[in-house]
Amino acid sequence: MREALALAQEGRYSTHPNPRVGAILLRDGRELGRGAHLQAGGPHAEVLALREAGESARGATLYVTLEPCSHHGRTPPCSDALIAAGVRRVVVAMADPNPLVAGQGIARLRAAGIEVDLPCLEEEAAWLNRGFIQRMRTGRPWIRIKQASSLDGKIALANDQSQWLTGVLAREDVQQERAQASAILVGVGTVLADDPRLAPRLESAPLRYPVKIVLDGHLRTPPTAALLRSPGRTWIVHRDDADGASGPALVAAGARLVALPPASSGVGVDFTALMQFLAAEEVNELMVEAGGRLSSSLLDAGMVDEYLLYFAPLLLGRDARAFAEPGPFTELGQIPRWRLRESQVLGQDVKLRYLCQQEA
Repeated sequence: MREALALAQEGRYSTHPNPRVGAILLRDGRELGRGAHLQAGGPHAEVLALREAGESARGATLYVTLEPCSHHGRTPPCSDALIAAGVRRVVVAMADPNPLVAGQGIARLRAAGIEVDLPCLEEEAAWLNRGFIQRMRTGRPWIRIKQASSLDGKIALANDQSQWLTGVLAREDVQQERAQASAILVGVGTVLADDPRLAPRLESAPLRYPVKIVLDGHLRTPPTAALLRSPGRTWIVHRDDADGASGPALVAAGARLVALPPASSGVGVDFTALMQFLAAEEVNELMVEAGGRLSSSLLDAGMVDEYLLYFAPLLLGRDARAFAEPGPFTELGQIPRWRLRESQVLGQDVKLRYLCQQEA
């Protein structure tokens, strides 16, 4: 199963909105076939493993990182393919939270006389597909804030200068993180200050690029913005009461405009409506590359699952921009706790990945 989970990582950049799945067929300790799902609409991992095994799949054991599907989606049901191939036993890392499957694949296999065992390395399998699972269970994406920070928790000087706090290795790692996300969200302030491309830069072109999303309540994004010229789709999310004068130029530049109701505070768009929209668009993992204001708003709304911080070995001082200022709080018990999931040294910088304790 560990080998199947490693195999599933081959689809980490490309399977959205589908989950990442790996599968290995064995008999008497000998591998017969393997497969990894790589792209929505393409063959599933189980089907690829069966193709490689051919007739030798009959009587074999399949190890798969997610429950085989039981419904007709972009491809036929994998459970039917396993039954037809005569597989004797299936070991499943975890059940599929998709309501279209949700135990039905397992039930179909067992009804056909196939032995099914689960769970196996369920925690590792759930981490691999945390965005897909989150969307299926809660109706919103997994939200990851990414920020580069000084040691004193600042992300930019008072004049907004922030390039570059971190070194080359950290910036290269960010490209990998970007490529794994379904979508990347920034505020319009970031667009106006930094004019980012947002599309990840990788050695070889990925099968898919994350959607670039600008949270722009009053449509201030310039039609000449770099992200409108970089690979991948661009969505500009604005208030439904915004002056739409710049809308036609943005659409002509390739943007999709998304109108949402304003927040009850009167500032920006309603986050609940935004998450519902993203879930309907099958966004699994949302990577937020934001300043302190947007980060604080998401934290206050309880909508951050993961905090990804790159700490650079410098101090920006008291007037610099803080990476987040949630609250105010009056009791320590009100403050969400975070659990360290990962730490990594990247040159002179340190990468820290935290999970909100309630999501751990």
